[in-house]
Amino acid sequence: MNKILIFASGSGSNAENIIKFFEHKDLAKVVAVFTNNPKAKVIERAQKFQIPTEIFSKEELNQGKVLQKIIGFAPNLIVLAGFLLKMPKDIIEVYPNTIINIHPALLPKYGGKGMYGMNVHQAIVENKEKETGITIHYVNENYDEGSIIFQKRVTVLVTDTPEVVAEKIHELEQKYFPSVIEDLLKSDL
Repeated sequence: MNKILIFASGSGSNAENIIKFFEHKDLAKVVAVFTNNPKAKVIERAQKFQIPTEIFSKEELNQGKVLQKIIGFAPNLIVLAGFLLKMPKDIIEVYPNTIINIHPALLPKYGGKGMYGMNVHQAIVENKEKETGITIHYVNENYDEGSIIFQKRVTVLVTDTPEVVAEKIHELEQKYFPSVIEDLLKSDL
């Protein structure tokens, strides 16, 4: 059984979707949720499924303390689902090509520091983009620069607000993120 470890900073809708997707499958299960936000709704969502949560500070992340906790869970895959901090080099070195992230735009456009959530959707609308989408990619030392695993596009209408774009992206995330994770695990990464 593959072990999935999820990192999230916010509401955790993608985390919950992944937990539910694998709940009754033999391929994998979510063994823990890690968050840097003690008020994150993802904690409640994880507890609803009796999944252990680890709350940590940015300092603990950067001082190797989080790496030690990760090692304790022995994950086959680490999934960043709305996790806003940069993964430190020590974790990436111990888990090369084992950490994936979902980004709410078609990378390499609209990636990098500060480009998350509504910031991305606002930029898409302001720049009058005709399409946007999601990108699932491996994590390396730089924000949003790891190898792309999967992209799915959606049309942006001239009448779309950032909130409407956010809804379209959320639908894509909910539909594709768990199955892309499943395909990755089936292919042994």
